[in-house]
Amino acid sequence: MLYYLYMGENEHYIRGEWRTHDEENELKPLFGLGQIVGTPGALDALVEAQQNPVELLVRHVTGDWGDFNDEDKKENELSVKEGFRILSAYSLETGVKVWVITEWDRSVTTLLLPEEY
Repeated sequence: MLYYLYMGENEHYIRGEWRTHDEENELKPLFGLGQIVGTPGALDALVEAQQNPVELLVRHVTGDWGDFNDEDKKENELSVKEGFRILSAYSLETGVKVWVITEWDRSVTTLLLPEEY
């Protein structure tokens, strides 16, 4: 999959092949990611699964919260509106689960394994 992520000062958009909101295949980020960091465990799991972390970040920032029930998804939607911490959970191709957490002040987004929390 090919993704293009641009988060400039006044313009934010993502182009991808996996999900569309309109004819032009353009996705709009719902919030800023801040500095992006990953724990050693999450980065190793992504390498082993041969998956690019950008795939998870694109899903996270556009409101695809991953492996959550409806109640947790609603909580994330509220968190976007109210400025709370946002958590997504994704299963990699290897079956390993990776969390993506954006802090309430949008200063940092972390990719980590649940056991590293």
